[in-house]
Amino acid sequence: MDRTTELGQESIGKLLLKFSVPAIIGMIVNALYNIVDRIFIGQIPGGIGELALSGVTVTFPISTVIMAFGMLVGIGSAALISIRLGQQKKDEADKILGNALMLVIIILVTLAVVTFPFLDKILVAFGASENILPYAKEYIGIIIAGGVIQNIGFGLNAAIRSEGNPKIAMYTMLLGAITNTVLDPIFIFVFNMGVAGAAIATVIAQLASTIWVVYHFTRGKSILKLKKKNFKLDKEIVKGIFAIGMSPFFMQLAASLVGVISNKALLTHGGDFAIGAMGVISSVAMMCLMPVFGINQGSQPIIGYNYGAKNYKRVKKAWMLAVIAAVAVTTTGFLVVELAAPSIIKIFNSNADLVAIGTHGIRIYLSMLPVIGFQVISTNYFQAIGKAKISMFLSLIRQVIVLIPLLLILPPIFGLNGVWISGPTSDAVASIITVFFVMRELKILKQQEMEARVA
Repeated sequence: MDRTTELGQESIGKLLLKFSVPAIIGMIVNALYNIVDRIFIGQIPGGIGELALSGVTVTFPISTVIMAFGMLVGIGSAALISIRLGQQKKDEADKILGNALMLVIIILVTLAVVTFPFLDKILVAFGASENILPYAKEYIGIIIAGGVIQNIGFGLNAAIRSEGNPKIAMYTMLLGAITNTVLDPIFIFVFNMGVAGAAIATVIAQLASTIWVVYHFTRGKSILKLKKKNFKLDKEIVKGIFAIGMSPFFMQLAASLVGVISNKALLTHGGDFAIGAMGVISSVAMMCLMPVFGINQGSQPIIGYNYGAKNYKRVKKAWMLAVIAAVAVTTTGFLVVELAAPSIIKIFNSNADLVAIGTHGIRIYLSMLPVIGFQVISTNYFQAIGKAKISMFLSLIRQVIVLIPLLLILPPIFGLNGVWISGPTSDAVASIITVFFVMRELKILKQQEMEARVA
């Protein structure tokens, strides 16, 4: 059976396992880039580890912006490719791939040129104190320089999944993460390069992934091919990529803005160690949610293909199974966090003050993990079927419309606890609103299914 044809015929449960398991492994492995960096950075001796960990945490909003542009192009183009393949329009899918590559290069080079001259001012505005600014600048300067390398691999890897090659996509992420894990301690401790060593290791690892992805689309056994004639940007393709990719893009930008506001509140009400604790909490949250994002990536081509082929019953089943799997994952993560919080924090740094702040914070901040699985999967569903506006709205509800006001209002009243409370409150409100949109969409799907039978 052809890899794309099976998306419309194979059992949904089997397809979800086939596509999601490699994606989950890949996403967890991909998360290890930042987590491994933070773990090794937190172990730098001489009292430097705690400050360096806080410094790297302050750079999170910038890293998120870089990733946002990669997701804008990568996820937007991947969704379009899935739909075009479902419509049996392979040449158009090839053209989307070529345009995606050029967009990543143009956008990320521009971003680096614009950012570098103002890096000090940006980091201070993002919450860097005098103590942690040198570490923050040293780390993020190298990451910005490698932004194009990172996002070529990340963006085009989504297309590998869309053409029905989830294992190849997983290998891409495994290659990068294993390379980073091996190089981190060598550059940080053996070469005594500290924070800069962690950043260099990350960029080299991303380069390895990018080379692998480009090879796949040029000389590998891929359905899609990178062709020079498709590098010329097509206005309609760019608009389509941006329309669908805007939801994850704004979600990432929102996460960046939240990071800035959060860093400011943490510095004011808890100091440098509170920022470091949030860095650890973010890493743990990332590990809990990466499997959900993997399920998203696994379900996206299934939902997109069958929606394009008007197999609405299969679309509904794919969404439902994805939600069940995601909720199971996030509930398990919640239980682990609540039961083993101190031990988790100590993996990153054993400073008593940081462990105390982090243990208290993580138990509150991640207390609504079980419902996040449903909200994230449902948001992705609307993106997969091309309803970008709804997807973007649901993303922004959780990350901006509710969370940012809470971060501005609660910390002045409740101090550091106000920062911790803001997260779960926003998650709960966003999930309730998402239920409304999902119920309405299920009615629409049922109507479309009836109309398709009549036709």
